[in-house]
Amino acid sequence: MHKRILLGDEAVAKGAIDAGISGAYAYPGTPSTEIFEFIHRTSQQEALGIHASWSSNEKVAYEEALGMSYAGKRALVSFKHVGLNVAADPFMNSAVSGVYGGVVVAVADDPSMHSSQNEQDSRFYAAFAQIPCFEPSDQQQAYSMVREAFDLSEKYQTPVMLRLVTRLAHSRSIVTTSEPRPQNRANYCPDFSSWTLLPPNARKGFELLLDKQAYFRKISEEHESNRLVINGVGRPGIVASGIARGYVEETLSEKLGDYNVLFVGFYPAPVQKLARLVECSSEIRVFEDGFPFLEKAITSDGLNRNVSVKGKLSGYLSRSGELTPDAVKAALGVSVQPGLMIEGVKEVLRPRPPVLCDGCPHGDTYQAIRKATQDYGEVRVLGDIGCYTLGYYTPYDSVHACICMGASISMASGVSHAGIRPVLCVIGDSTFTHSGLTPLLDAVRENTDMTVLIMDNSIVAMTGGQPTMVTDENLVDMISGIGLDRAHIRVIRPLARNLDQNVKTIQEELDYPGLSVIISRRECVTYYKEIKTAQRAREGEEQ
Repeated sequence: MHKRILLGDEAVAKGAIDAGISGAYAYPGTPSTEIFEFIHRTSQQEALGIHASWSSNEKVAYEEALGMSYAGKRALVSFKHVGLNVAADPFMNSAVSGVYGGVVVAVADDPSMHSSQNEQDSRFYAAFAQIPCFEPSDQQQAYSMVREAFDLSEKYQTPVMLRLVTRLAHSRSIVTTSEPRPQNRANYCPDFSSWTLLPPNARKGFELLLDKQAYFRKISEEHESNRLVINGVGRPGIVASGIARGYVEETLSEKLGDYNVLFVGFYPAPVQKLARLVECSSEIRVFEDGFPFLEKAITSDGLNRNVSVKGKLSGYLSRSGELTPDAVKAALGVSVQPGLMIEGVKEVLRPRPPVLCDGCPHGDTYQAIRKATQDYGEVRVLGDIGCYTLGYYTPYDSVHACICMGASISMASGVSHAGIRPVLCVIGDSTFTHSGLTPLLDAVRENTDMTVLIMDNSIVAMTGGQPTMVTDENLVDMISGIGLDRAHIRVIRPLARNLDQNVKTIQEELDYPGLSVIISRRECVTYYKEIKTAQRAREGEEQ
């Protein structure tokens, strides 16, 4: 046994390594990125033989993990909460097909939207799929629960979720590790009918999934992380899940004995323990980071009010944003230390949104877009997910929509179908290979009257400099390969000295009554050295 100081993400990664995984699959996204990066780095340094390479998107990552499971080996798949939306199809179906080698999906939710376009609570996805879900309260539990999740996955032939939140994913603590487990031997799943979801097989698989629910509920009632303590009938009760457990323990300290307490770290929710807590308590206060998942389990969406339940549904806690230690203190009537406030500071300081880096190629691209479109009347630029979304802010004011990965091209098509022109959208090289290629296929088939501008900075810059799937001339070849006329695949280099020529190119394609793609290609200034190293490596491979 060894002690290490690890991020929550790293604790998950180390737990998966020590659980004997043979594969790690992911798409980068805050706050989950460090899970895969730790596995990739450790596997290389220690020659562990774990297959670890970034996937083109989360759906692909999940399906690759399923393939490794089909071959009898353990696999971890990780992404942020909106990534689970992308992977929802194989995720939901894998609950019906079951797994062979263990599959654990680590999902990092982002309450308060520190780096996300929405808030979600992945516990609802686990309940929707009817699979077990672990929710660690600290880094030690994150490590140990991953190991347990793989064993549970193989015992019941089911995928298992582990849910993190930002504060746990990106905070550090001491973690005691255990002896590593060897990797499984590769061998095919003996019953391939369960993996072939034709209706007769799927119906059988769904019945098996329903049969497993009794086992999952029994595990939940007995699991050590679902700890119920009744300190006295008639006392107020507290339910705290995941990271909220630490906040409650820190806030109440020795006064915790004044309450009946249920800590929850495994789902499905321990219904019998919840019922016992309600039975013995004068009121229930629910603390959970995310949506009111457990609060709804207690109140049946507000219909069961035999005892007062205070949580996010009741207004006791905010429905949006993170659950913070200060919010817990205020809710429990414990004084909150006021932050330092200098008189007049609000009048002096102004909000400072994030900006593009100095010298960023996206800035020069937006300057060209602004100048190229200034004589066309109102031109809306449909945007996408990436650093370039910051083009929304002044001084660029050049992004007018950002919904989800790949939506820029799809939405631009819809705008064009509505009869508006010119139509322009922007998307990054990594986002394009993630989910921009399929809507472009539609546009090629219909020769949709719009211009797609791909910002190719040769790396996944927003999430820490991961390698992009396709860049440089390979990107041109890919677009040409799906049928777009090469005459309308234009490449520009976004530099101030090229502004007039770039404006001319953009205007020519805006005037063209059909589909065109402009690739704005220049290396990210932050990761320039890494990009050049990768380019030299690719050139060496080609030779």
